[in-house]
Amino acid sequence: MSATDKPYGWHAVPRNPAIALQGKPNLTDPIPFSTADIQYPDTELVRQSLARMQKELPAETLNHSLRVYYYGMSILQTQFPHWLSDGWIDAETWLLVCLFHDIGTTEQNLRSTHMSFDFWGGIEALQSLLEFGADKSQAESVAEAIIRHQDPGETGEISSVGFLVQIATLFDNAGHFRELVHPETIKNVVEKYPRLGWSGCFSKTIRQEISLKPWAHSTAIDGFVEMVENNALMKEYE
Repeated sequence: MSATDKPYGWHAVPRNPAIALQGKPNLTDPIPFSTADIQYPDTELVRQSLARMQKELPAETLNHSLRVYYYGMSILQTQFPHWLSDGWIDAETWLLVCLFHDIGTTEQNLRSTHMSFDFWGGIEALQSLLEFGADKSQAESVAEAIIRHQDPGETGEISSVGFLVQIATLFDNAGHFRELVHPETIKNVVEKYPRLGWSGCFSKTIRQEISLKPWAHSTAIDGFVEMVENNALMKEYE
């Protein structure tokens, strides 16, 4: 059976966002959403995953993960609604990607492996989700998206859920793709999941990883630390 016989985000799309956006800032003007407007898949798999994240992630990182979920869903609903209606992405798989995507940045995980945090995070997600009873194809989709979430570029293909986690994390971390999310959506999401100084928190984590692991994948994004520190879009919410 082909992986693409299952939904779970296994649909190939161009890695280059300019192709998906047809060379424009957005495909349509974003509309405001509250968090209540956006589907939240309160499934057993999500509950088990959230319980683990609540134990292991600092509040700053957990809030970031949940902001990424809501920003990503707002982007899907306005820019790529057929990705949902055609089954390219489902809300549960997307939320699982968001919950696990920074598990590799915890103090314990940064120091317990030589691997880059995004690669190790994918392995952690795969192992945990299989233990929680996830479908193997779903767990693998989450893992691949996490492994590639710091792998932006202009060539090749990526899974649809991998594409979404790239642009939604760059939106929250660096203020990129600001034309895809309405300012009121930002306000509403941050009100529920405050940033708590996230720009400083995450830039410190990146520096720490690179100090511990100078080979880390975080070095592949030129000026990554400064990009996060100088997130002008989110400055008023820090």
